[in-house]
Amino acid sequence: MQIIKSIQNRIYEIRGERVMLDFDLAELYEVATKVLNQAVKRNIKRFLMTLCFGLPLRVVPGTVADCSRKT
Repeated sequence: MQIIKSIQNRIYEIRGERVMLDFDLAELYEVATKVLNQAVKRNIKRFLMTLCFGLPLRVVPGTVADCSRKT
């Protein structure tokens, strides 16, 4: 049950969409964020691109600050 709660605590709602951020996914997989992002880029055909997106750096601080955690 603890692992489920840990995952649930890493799900955010941003602009009406439930998302997990790359650094949270990397932590769950016990790898560096850079390594996770490189793996996604190398295996891009394995990922549904509708499930992956990036935010411009100018948008990140406000968006992350305004997001709410799902529980």
